[in-house]
Amino acid sequence: MPDREFLEDTLGTLSTTGGTDLGAIVPPAPEMLRRARQRINVDELYDAVLANERTKVARAITLLESTSAAHRELAQELLVRLLPHSGNALRIGITGVPGVGKSTFIEALGMHLIGEGHRVAVVAIDPSSTKTRGSILGDKTRMSKLSREDKAFIRPSPSAGTLGGVAKATREAMVVFEAAGYDIIIVETVGVGQSEVAVHQMVDIFTFLALSGAGDQLQGIKKGVLEMAELVAINKADGANEKPAKRAARDLAAAMRMVRSQDEIWHPPTITMSAVEGTGVDVFWGHVQEHQKVMRENGLFEERRRHQQVGWMWQMVHETIRMRLENDPDVKTVSRDMERALRDGATTPTLAARNILAAFDSI
Repeated sequence: MPDREFLEDTLGTLSTTGGTDLGAIVPPAPEMLRRARQRINVDELYDAVLANERTKVARAITLLESTSAAHRELAQELLVRLLPHSGNALRIGITGVPGVGKSTFIEALGMHLIGEGHRVAVVAIDPSSTKTRGSILGDKTRMSKLSREDKAFIRPSPSAGTLGGVAKATREAMVVFEAAGYDIIIVETVGVGQSEVAVHQMVDIFTFLALSGAGDQLQGIKKGVLEMAELVAINKADGANEKPAKRAARDLAAAMRMVRSQDEIWHPPTITMSAVEGTGVDVFWGHVQEHQKVMRENGLFEERRRHQQVGWMWQMVHETIRMRLENDPDVKTVSRDMERALRDGATTPTLAARNILAAFDSI
């Protein structure tokens, strides 16, 4: 487990910054960085991650999630050293509305993969409160069987309240897991909002889990999930729900044909399964393997990875600019004045935005 001082520094920074990643904005003071180096040995963490020492892998990810400027500096040093050892895992994204059975499905899939000799890491993105910035992080308790496996590692990850928070924490955690030797990375989204877009842009195959008779078909189309999904699975297809699930699969398959181009190399299949009974998991995994075969044969796998790397860079640029805009003292002053002027009807939103950006340009 991380040492007490390390946790206190991390929690203290979270409480004072309200969860904003100021470490990505303000470089650490030399004294702060020196103190951090005394507590955190990057060389030892690097060696421990490569050796898959579980407590040190957890500590490395905690370091990546820290909002302390000094911790962020050390985290980037660690990431740069781990990057050459990453990129060899298959990354699977899982999304679906709350209650669809994502955690149960991931546990069933994880156990199936371990049975085939794989090592599985799960990053379960948990929504953060917009008020307290806290997260329940309860996904690990819902995968109790998988969490006891030596070849599995489950890491609940807070979304930090922003799309950028999802992207940064999850992408960096994947680098650590891959360097530690996990060859399958499963990313579970919160199932709401734009996190699905962020996860789609960091995985090799994106799966949409749905339920029969729950309106998931129309909801999926509305949110654009079906346009991103490369595999659709109707879960809980057991007992009396088996026939409705098959009907839902046919409906979703028809919907997929409407929203997807027929010229695509990969045509997303729609399957039925039951995570509780374990039926259909092998079929699901077979489609994942077939998808990777098609992507690699057509040169699209590496192209997608390269595109994701560039997208990650620009995403972090945009997120950092946004945070600088929100946290610079001079910009804050102008922003308060502009908000007051807008409420008083003394200016327009366009002119107010122009004044705020002018203050930002002068930084």
